[in-house]
Amino acid sequence: MPDVKILGIPGSLRRASFNRLALESARWLLPEGATLDIYGLEDIPPYNQDLERQPPARVVELKARIRATDAVLFCTPEYNYSMPGVLKNAIDWASRPYGDSAWRGKPVAVMGASVGALGSARAQYHLRQCFVYLDMPQVNQPEVLIANAAQRFNDRGELTDETSRELIRKLLAELVAWTRRLQG
Repeated sequence: MPDVKILGIPGSLRRASFNRLALESARWLLPEGATLDIYGLEDIPPYNQDLERQPPARVVELKARIRATDAVLFCTPEYNYSMPGVLKNAIDWASRPYGDSAWRGKPVAVMGASVGALGSARAQYHLRQCFVYLDMPQVNQPEVLIANAAQRFNDRGELTDETSRELIRKLLAELVAWTRRLQG
């Protein structure tokens, strides 16, 4: 079987964010026959409909990366009970212009880390609502909600919480299996 290529997108711009670190940890938890490439959202300008027919180069690159992958894994923090604006902005850019969405049909999973007690649950819920409109078949279980994230990573940025690691391992296995089923 060919490898399943997964594009990991952190919802935070911070270089050492817990969500970027969780994606880095996911690289070591992949099932056999899968790869994970992390794509940060730095330098993607605010969405502007006036530019969608000739988008900025960084947006063209984002859409090309999405199209070149088999599946998408979002890892999002929670800001103000929802997903970060930078993540929603990238989702909007890659879905436009109407009829040219790079997201359509891409299998997707979501996980998240937060310093709070809910581990990004509300942000993930809002993100999942977007998947419905974007026509992205999503993995629903297991949910990966890394709460109290500051206590779940060591000084080297490694995810040390075994429960979180096992949930990520299971989520990745489900995403790969789901992607293969959808590919036929």
